[in-house]
Amino acid sequence: MANLPLRFKAGGIGGPPAEPHHHRSTTKSPHKAFKSKHASKSSLRAISKVTGKIGEITGPRRSSHQQAMSKLDRRNQARQKLLTKRQEQRKARSLFVGHEGTSKRVVMVPLGPAADTLAAVATLKASVDLDEDVPMADDGVLDVYVPRFKQNVRFVVPPSGMMGVLDACRTADFVIFVGSADDPHDRKMDTLLAAVASQGVSNVVVMLQVPSFFSTSIIPGPADLVKGFERAPGNPLSKGKALRKQMLQMLLPRFFPGLERLYDLGTRSECTNVMRSICTTNPRGIHWRDARSWMAVEGAHASAIDGPHSSDEMSPQHVELVLSGTVRGNGLKADRLVQLGDYGTYQISKITTSISVLDGKRNEDSMIVDQSVTDTVLDHPSNDQDDLAEMAPVECPMTDVMDQTMSQTTVSRKGVLLDDHHYFSDDDAPVIPSTKRLPAGTSSYQAAWYLDDDSGSSVVSEELQDEPFPGKPHSSEWVDQSAQSERGIARFSEGMKARSTVAPSTVAPSEMFLDPSPEQELEQISAFRAQRKSKAEQSDDLEFPDEIELGPQMIARERLARYRGLKSLRTSPWETDEDQVHEPEDWNRLLRFYNSKGTQNRVMREATIGGVPAGTRVQVHLRNVPLSLAKHDLTQRPLCLYSLLRHEHKRTVMHVSITLPSNFPHSIKSKEELILQCGPRRFIIRPLFSELDRTPNNVHKYKRFLHPGSTAVASFIGPVTWGAVPVLFFTRQQHVFTDDSGMEGLSQGVPTPIQDGTSSTAGTPELVGHGTTLPPDPNRVIAKRIILTGHPYKIHRNVVTVRYMFFNADDVNWFKALPLWTKWGRTGYIKESLGTHGYFKATFDGKINPQDAVCVSLYKRVFPRLAEPWRDETF
Repeated sequence: MANLPLRFKAGGIGGPPAEPHHHRSTTKSPHKAFKSKHASKSSLRAISKVTGKIGEITGPRRSSHQQAMSKLDRRNQARQKLLTKRQEQRKARSLFVGHEGTSKRVVMVPLGPAADTLAAVATLKASVDLDEDVPMADDGVLDVYVPRFKQNVRFVVPPSGMMGVLDACRTADFVIFVGSADDPHDRKMDTLLAAVASQGVSNVVVMLQVPSFFSTSIIPGPADLVKGFERAPGNPLSKGKALRKQMLQMLLPRFFPGLERLYDLGTRSECTNVMRSICTTNPRGIHWRDARSWMAVEGAHASAIDGPHSSDEMSPQHVELVLSGTVRGNGLKADRLVQLGDYGTYQISKITTSISVLDGKRNEDSMIVDQSVTDTVLDHPSNDQDDLAEMAPVECPMTDVMDQTMSQTTVSRKGVLLDDHHYFSDDDAPVIPSTKRLPAGTSSYQAAWYLDDDSGSSVVSEELQDEPFPGKPHSSEWVDQSAQSERGIARFSEGMKARSTVAPSTVAPSEMFLDPSPEQELEQISAFRAQRKSKAEQSDDLEFPDEIELGPQMIARERLARYRGLKSLRTSPWETDEDQVHEPEDWNRLLRFYNSKGTQNRVMREATIGGVPAGTRVQVHLRNVPLSLAKHDLTQRPLCLYSLLRHEHKRTVMHVSITLPSNFPHSIKSKEELILQCGPRRFIIRPLFSELDRTPNNVHKYKRFLHPGSTAVASFIGPVTWGAVPVLFFTRQQHVFTDDSGMEGLSQGVPTPIQDGTSSTAGTPELVGHGTTLPPDPNRVIAKRIILTGHPYKIHRNVVTVRYMFFNADDVNWFKALPLWTKWGRTGYIKESLGTHGYFKATFDGKINPQDAVCVSLYKRVFPRLAEPWRDETF
């Protein structure tokens, strides 16, 4: 340290210490990133989350400037979405703003007989200091104006009955369920909640009502007394109310997951909060309802017949019906047809302006109504107006040509249709020559010079028919062996030699097959089928539901003439030409689509453009309405007018999914009469059930029964419904439900049966299931399957002699091309027929078990049935 210069010592005077040596940055190169041929699991998982496909290229590399710009683009896109959403909310909110705004419809639904909806309406009105002396109209509608929130509210009390409640809830902006502590929990309430939730509902509020002897007007004194009495220790009222509230809090979220809390009608503050929520909250709406234009009918009257259609279309039995209300949803167009509740579909003559009920009340003192405003035409039909034709025009009939073609085809066939080909039916197929009676020692060259005898008996000689087995036909094997030993008849023809070379028989050559007598065969069949109908076999009905049994005197090729074979139900092509004769009468007149999804999108976009805007008070003039309907009081129940989309009145093949609750007592048979509610319409259908799956060939297996807890597709011929619309299924029959399901399904309510075997509400619709509409498709093939089963009679390695599947040799030869399968997984094919009683040899891919059953599957196409409009006769 002492020998160092001063400038190198600590604290010495000198320049800064020397910096370490380094290379300039331009000569440096970063290390290459690790490139692995196989990515890690985490990277593959990250790629799959973003792109959906592993190994997909995300795109070219971008510079920092490009990445910055893309970030700005993302921010701009998010900003645009936010502004668009706010604009839509502002537009929807402006529909109800102000004294002239549209009234919010609030439907009061009781959850039991003790619930008083009228008292609940009075309580809600009193919570916002409204006049309580205004009575409710006979139709259960009460219009009020809330000055505190500057909002019009319309309270609707629906009529009793399932259909009346559903009709009211379809038009509601808010649905208030009123429960009472006096009502015990029953299955009718579960059915009502499930039906309302399944058809689609907007905002839901649940309020608990105090018993009737405490339902006084809400003023501070009585409310405090009631509140103090409920909190009194040992009070049975407070305990029952707490249990009821706890039960509703556990039950209602199963049907309405977004429900937050329950409100108490006995508390003024909570009632005020409910009214504040109703007046300030924007209704969520129902998707399928808001995709169309609709209008709650406020008034209806018949009008004088005038206009260009008064002379040609109108008749003394038809008038023009004028309906007044406020347009909701999309714009109302005069070119589209409208559905008036359950009363049918009609055309619009014109759309004019109207005044509201509140405006009429304000003008009662002056008695002055501006007629020029009410007569202003807002929209009238154009040349593009939809007609009422449900099907295409009638085409030229071609029944004679079809019948002639089918008759010629039937005659030329020699076997069943397998996939798209008739086997053994070709003209150039090798014909097996029949065996001729020849002298002993005749060679094959000499046998060609012997012609067939005139009698035509070529297989069995006269001497063989006198053997000691009278009345019993002989198999080909036994005849060939006997003829070789006695008469020297040639054993096989050239075709039989070729066939025996390809597939030699594994049965011992000394084995002789004898057909049993008819009496023995009947006894054996009855004993065998009785043995199969044991308890173990009955438990397999759900696994093998399509098995049928043919009688000994039944000819299978005639009984099953419409059936065909398929190598694979999912991939085999379906030949539709074979089904033209069996199509329904108007099958070719149904509406068909080249691209149903594209047509649906185009129709949906068209509905959002033009028309009378929502929030406009209008009068809709319906043309050609029956006089009996016009004289009927249409305002005695909630009535709504729905505008149908383009083509929604035309018939096609509709498919809807249906789910049967697991606690349903029994299965529903296909083609059983059901009542279907699909959006704004109801039909009586007899649906065909099929599997809910997607197949490349669009072939789906027909289901004879819909078992509890399962889901299927119900098909019928009815009007088109665009979009995914919820559907409900009802039946007029009353069912008893089990109690072991834990309220997990629909349709759990059932009236108590009377002692005489009838029901207290016999004939009323009962909810049995729910579902959703699927895209319409007339080309969807519903294939009904049947399974013919046979019994392994003799087993020699993989060659089996099968009986009881057919009962004559012609049926065996007809169905010879079909593949065989067993219940234990073996597959095979028919090799040859034995005798004349339907026995045959079959070759399988392995040795089968003697307890196994040999099966063959046959399919035929079934067509759906026509739906009919439904109308509630109780109103």
